[in-house]
Amino acid sequence: MKDFLIKKSVKKSLLNYKPEVTEEKIQTVGLLIDESYFEKAARLVSELKAEGIDADAINILVYKDRFKKKEIIENPFFGRKDISVNAEFSKPEVVGFIQKPFDVLISYYDIEKPILTLVTLQSKAKFKVGFSTIDKRLNNFMISTVAEKHQEFVTELFKYLRILNKI
Repeated sequence: MKDFLIKKSVKKSLLNYKPEVTEEKIQTVGLLIDESYFEKAARLVSELKAEGIDADAINILVYKDRFKKKEIIENPFFGRKDISVNAEFSKPEVVGFIQKPFDVLISYYDIEKPILTLVTLQSKAKFKVGFSTIDKRLNNFMISTVAEKHQEFVTELFKYLRILNKI
C-alpha cells in the first residue's frame, strides 16, 4: 500500500518536473545507492576517487529493502520504514541528503523503486546522472549499462563529463 501511494506521488510530481541545467564544474558528488542489489559501494567510491573526485566531496546515502539484525552499514542508510505514506522522509540523514545542493547526483540503481525515485526527484542536485532503465524524465544524463559493471559506468560517466566540460 505504501509503495502504491509513493508511486502515485512520484508520478504526479514528474508531470511538471524538468531537471535543472547548469554549466558549473563538479566539486561535490551525491551518491544514492540501492544496496539491495549492489553491495560494492566502496569499490564505486574508489573508482570515483581514481577519476579525481576528492573523498571528502562524496556523500553517500544507501537504501536497503531489508536489514539483518546485526548488520553493520558504514554509510548513512534508510529503508521503507523511514518514509510515510504521504511520501515524507522521517530520517534526518535522508532529509539532509535531499536538501544538499550537490554539483552532481549519481543515482546508482538500475531497478526502479518508488522510494529511490522520490529521493532522486526531490534532490536539490544541479546535475543528475543515472541508468537508462530508470524514468527518462528524472536525470539529466543516463548511461546504458547495469549496476554490477561499476567500472564501465564510471568510465562512461567521466568520458561524457569531460565532453560536457563539467570536470
